[in-house]
Amino acid sequence: MKFIRIITFLLMFFYWNTGYAKNMTIYDFSFEDIDGNLVNLEKFKGKPIFMVNTASRCGFTPQYENLQNLFISFKDTDLTILAITSDSFNQEYASPEDIKKICLVNYDVGFVTSSPLSVKGEDAHDIFNWLNAEYGKTPKWNFYKYLFDRNGNLNSSWSSMTKPDSSKILREINTVL
Repeated sequence: MKFIRIITFLLMFFYWNTGYAKNMTIYDFSFEDIDGNLVNLEKFKGKPIFMVNTASRCGFTPQYENLQNLFISFKDTDLTILAITSDSFNQEYASPEDIKKICLVNYDVGFVTSSPLSVKGEDAHDIFNWLNAEYGKTPKWNFYKYLFDRNGNLNSSWSSMTKPDSSKILREINTVL
């Protein structure tokens, strides 16, 4: 696993330094879901993606309810919602089982949820390295939100303070749909 991560980092470094990163989109990435299955974002190609970095022990954790409401509201569309769990701000459980208890028992989430990933620093997942390199966007805290259009490019982003089902986010989602 570490070898694959090093190779991926070197490839990303090459892409960023040669200008190839400009051709990358959110669909070029993958991650492990909360059950340990590979989620290749290429399978969502052509669909808008709403992605949030989450944590189970954060003051913003109740936004899982807003995310689930968003999921239910748009379930008959092709909007994909991704919760990227992370302990980058020291507020997430290490165990996927503990995270699942929060997500499923407390909030009954139906959207794709990742195993814990780093969203900042040297060990940040490639999605977040790309967001930083391509768009200058990094999460400053848990529950930062990112909306990608049907071409896989970043359309908008919001801080932790903006709830996932806020009118400004709903307006942008309807724009990309």
